Amino acid sequence: MSDELSSPPELSSEPIEITVEARAHGWRIDHYLCRLYPNYTRVLFQKAIKQEAVLVNGLPVKAARRMRVNDRVSVRLPEMPDNQLPPEDIPIDIVYEDDWIAVINKPSDMIVHPGKGNYAGTLAGALQHHFDQLSDVAGQYRPGIVHRLDRNTSGIMVVAKDNQVHAKLSAQFEKREVQKEYRAIVWGRVEFDTDYIDTFMCVHPRAREKMIVCDEGGNARNAFTYYEVIERYKAFTYVKLKPRTGRTHQLRVHMQHIGHSIVADRVYGGRIALKMKDLSVEAEAAAVEQESDVLIERQALHAYCLEFSHPQSGKPMKFEAPLPEDMEKTLAALDQYQKEE
Repeated sequence: MSDELSSPPELSSEPIEITVEARAHGWRIDHYLCRLYPNYTRVLFQKAIKQEAVLVNGLPVKAARRMRVNDRVSVRLPEMPDNQLPPEDIPIDIVYEDDWIAVINKPSDMIVHPGKGNYAGTLAGALQHHFDQLSDVAGQYRPGIVHRLDRNTSGIMVVAKDNQVHAKLSAQFEKREVQKEYRAIVWGRVEFDTDYIDTFMCVHPRAREKMIVCDEGGNARNAFTYYEVIERYKAFTYVKLKPRTGRTHQLRVHMQHIGHSIVADRVYGGRIALKMKDLSVEAEAAAVEQESDVLIERQALHAYCLEFSHPQSGKPMKFEAPLPEDMEKTLAALDQYQKEE
């Protein structure tokens, strides 16, 4: 018999307090906790429940107890062995830091956490080097990671320094209380000044690394994005994107869905790169003269702004990250060679 099954787990001294959100209504308590804390098995949570280390509305429960909206869950998490991701001395742009959170401006071409053979050069490894304490409830390879950005998407992220803070921030994301604003450059002239994209999404049936818009039902999940045009060019549009849900690749899939793929998004139809020659004959000539043709080689998508309540004080917080150099360069070229007469 394994150690996990033969002996009760050591439990943390301080409980984490959680309010059950609407999406979890009807879930078993052990299933719910496993979804919140994927670093722990259901067996460990079932043992913690038997030890009465999990309370719902102040009372001990059984593993089969079904969650109701606004139930108050208190859980002392099983202690995990110290098997953290090795720290890496990688420079990161720290926008804000206090005793509970840090706000990071993530560069493009940086993976948030290890996976699929990518164990080096991650934001998670960099965080381990720069901060003495980080939450660990999301798994040993995701220290402090509350939410994520795609590898080639730049911009603002918030990081949790302890498990209580992590739980409070996660709850804000779950309840859609966090306001997110992205900036993107897309192909074509977007017709409406503002509009909503409201679809269902699921994993592509053949290319599992991709997502697609699909019909309701099965494993499909609702995805909702608001967009607003900032600037139109002859063959491109600069847009503001505000997702209300947080589905994988949501903004990239939604812009493809309305026929305006994000520039240089090689997965969702935005081509491999945007070059000067794609803008005009004059731009191509200038590129030859300057020996510089490539404008951007990753999806032109940037997490520009993040608003949330501070998990300790409750104070409203708002952080912005200026556009990275490659997007600024692209917009400058569009202003020069793609402006309408």
